[in-house]
Amino acid sequence: MKIRRSERLIDMTHYLLEHPHELIPLTFFSKRYESAKSSISEDLAITKKTKERGTGILETIPGASGGVVFIPVIERKEAKEYIDALAERLSEQDRLLPGGYVYLTDLLGQPQLLRQVGRIIASKYINEKVDAVMTVATKGVPIAQAVSYYLNAPFVIVRRDSKITEGSTVSVNYVSGSSERIEKMELSKRSLARGSRVLVVDDFMKGGGTINGMQGLIDEFDAELVGVSVFAEANFKGKRAIADYDSLLYVKDVDTQTKTIQVVPGNYFDEEDTVKKAN
Repeated sequence: MKIRRSERLIDMTHYLLEHPHELIPLTFFSKRYESAKSSISEDLAITKKTKERGTGILETIPGASGGVVFIPVIERKEAKEYIDALAERLSEQDRLLPGGYVYLTDLLGQPQLLRQVGRIIASKYINEKVDAVMTVATKGVPIAQAVSYYLNAPFVIVRRDSKITEGSTVSVNYVSGSSERIEKMELSKRSLARGSRVLVVDDFMKGGGTINGMQGLIDEFDAELVGVSVFAEANFKGKRAIADYDSLLYVKDVDTQTKTIQVVPGNYFDEEDTVKKAN
């Protein structure tokens, strides 16, 4: 049954938001709404203007095999305001844990926060081909899942202990950046295809040893590291195991005597506006 344009626009917008980075043929919408392709093209032109106000970019692919692709992004100003507010929340005194760590579990359990964080991180890689998002169990999993959703790429979970349900695995030894102990991590051979382009995502970084270990696993799969993004990084006085990474938040100072924490936006905002880079 044919529906009115206003109803088509609402349903079409919802569908595009739910299928980021997916090529959708015009014939799909034409059949869905029992409307001519010319009408669908007009609808998409209206939708495109709405999306480019900060929600994302709607790209039109010409040709018989073409269609439209919705690419979610977030404007730098909106992202900065959101991270500024998060920095204030993380500076709360009762978040200080032994060893200079910051309590994040309650925040990383909030769906709305995860969606925003996922969209912010994914916005940086809209022009990159990402085949998989990698993280290490367990606290990095919800962040990686949010990022993978906005990139429309699968996420893979690296483990520190063997699971019989994982089947055959590839393992590497790495040096913990903070404790300097030898640790082990592994990944199922079925989790990552050879030659994949991988984005590494984690919740908290000190010395960078864990991320360096994941880099070792990526090399074992003859895959390529696209980038590294962490939710928060600590002030680390030694030499980090990795040098090239992005952080949304930076734990600038921790005073265990007064039990105070100072958290500021991370180096993600040292770069140019991600939307400008996309254009």
